[in-house]
Amino acid sequence: MIYTVTFNPAIDYIVRMDKFVAGATNRVNYEQVLGGGKGINVSIVLKNLGLDSTALGFISGFTGKEIIRQLHGFGCQSDFIELPNGFSRINVKIKTAEQETEVNGQGPDIPQEAIDELFAKLDKLTAGDTLVLAGSIPKSLPDDIYEKIMAKLENRGINIVVDATKNLLLNVLKYHPFLIKPNNHELAEMFNVTLNSHDDIIFYAKKLQELGAKNVLISMGKDGAILVDQNGSTIHSPVPKGKLVNSIGAGDSMVAGFLTGYYETGDFKRAFYMGVATGSASAFSENLATRPEVEALLKTLI
Repeated sequence: MIYTVTFNPAIDYIVRMDKFVAGATNRVNYEQVLGGGKGINVSIVLKNLGLDSTALGFISGFTGKEIIRQLHGFGCQSDFIELPNGFSRINVKIKTAEQETEVNGQGPDIPQEAIDELFAKLDKLTAGDTLVLAGSIPKSLPDDIYEKIMAKLENRGINIVVDATKNLLLNVLKYHPFLIKPNNHELAEMFNVTLNSHDDIIFYAKKLQELGAKNVLISMGKDGAILVDQNGSTIHSPVPKGKLVNSIGAGDSMVAGFLTGYYETGDFKRAFYMGVATGSASAFSENLATRPEVEALLKTLI
């Protein structure tokens, strides 16, 4: 079974307008309300691709109920811990022709007893399971929560995927995650360098392997993606042709696509191309990728 953890789920209120003017009344010409968060997005896309998972994490209030309602609408399973106070955050995504602006909520406080309850759920995972840890950590959680989870599950045969930034990611490499997925900008920030070529990206991806990661998947936006796998192979793929519509969830979709390809074939190359196609399918749509969209793009890559 695949499990995803989203510590700080959100309702994304996505609006489009011709122009955004600070300090003025702005009228939208498109709006959408989506329940999400990185782990939740992974669960939704996995289901769209035909794989079941269980979404874990913390929800609260009326927004939390809407997140679960939408998740179940996709046919996903969940086992969230409902917090007694506050409400799951609301993120406002303002999109114009020139730029995207985000205003992200902070989310509810998470008490120690809720953290203990999450650890009890994770303790039930068994060998062969996959756990996806994705996204930021709310201020009410300890900043080493990822490390504590991975230390608890170490040497239990559980494949752990980590999609996080800088120190959150660097600090867990000693526990040998199965897959990590920084983008090229995050990779550069981790090592405080400028990446000028694919060779530079591969060099520092291998540095992450030396620190403990098994498979390193680097997303590079319009420049495609690179995989350095645990067998020593390196693969690059350009992005398929298409028009960028919505970048929200594209990276999470890449993770879901990679896992689907790997679960179905056990082949890292197939998993990689499935990941690239799935991330692109989400980026080319207002909604998260579906299997037919992914299969169509996959044919253009392999």
